[in-house]
Amino acid sequence: MRALPVTLLTACGLIVTACGTAGASGSASPASGVPAGRVATQAPAPSAAPGAGRGAGGASREQATGTARAESLAGKVVVIDPGHNGGNYRDPKAVNRKVNVLTQWKACDTTGTSTDDGYTEAAFSWDVSNRLAKILKSRGATVKLTRSDNDSVGPCITQRAAIGNRAKADAAISIHGDGSAPGNHGFHVIMPKKINGPVDPVVGDSRRLGIAVRDAYHKGTGLPYSTYIGSKALDFRSDLGGLNLSTVPKVFIECGNMRNAAEAAKFRDPAFRQRVALALANGMQHYLQP
Repeated sequence: MRALPVTLLTACGLIVTACGTAGASGSASPASGVPAGRVATQAPAPSAAPGAGRGAGGASREQATGTARAESLAGKVVVIDPGHNGGNYRDPKAVNRKVNVLTQWKACDTTGTSTDDGYTEAAFSWDVSNRLAKILKSRGATVKLTRSDNDSVGPCITQRAAIGNRAKADAAISIHGDGSAPGNHGFHVIMPKKINGPVDPVVGDSRRLGIAVRDAYHKGTGLPYSTYIGSKALDFRSDLGGLNLSTVPKVFIECGNMRNAAEAAKFRDPAFRQRVALALANGMQHYLQP
């Protein structure tokens, strides 16, 4: 979730390159060589009887496809917020516009970070979000995304929160990759604090959602807790508009450090991104069906 100010990026004359990572929607996600630097910011799904639905190597059909108990999330609404957007660097004026997040004024959005070889956070979050949406829909949930492509600008962090609020989501999640020092590694989940604002009534539920997501992500991906932020991969913040303005249970997840070579390699792998999506789906299901 780290990025340089957009004005600096355009001054560098960076060129967008195609990374060719297709999301679950089937469209390719572009990647740009955006330098890093921060601006913004398991409980498994229910399984069948032992041995049921096992495929090659003993893996269950659920593990391979994420289709756990058809219609088990029927009636539930989930909002997925793919962090940033692939076109943000093209409109620094719009992206740098200040918006009120109640505890301070912040940029409308940022470009996000990238791996050293140019795979962007925006492309990663878009791909994982579409994979996650497909799994949750297969389980019966109604799913809404806060953006419809990875080529546009925005929306602002305030709008992203409003989308979840209007949907009356039972749970919302914002998906990111961090851009910390190369020696740092691991994932962490960010949850809201009470700020005497609209988020206060859902702070407790957001914490429960965050713990469910953390446990499922750790189990499903094998990635360790963050070595550089939070306590046991849990971090509480009051400066993120996407959380401060949310009236529904919502968390952010920094899926790992995109500047760490080992984690960057994993994020480049479509099979690993599928594991990420399945782990997140299982965590959200555990929260929605305790």
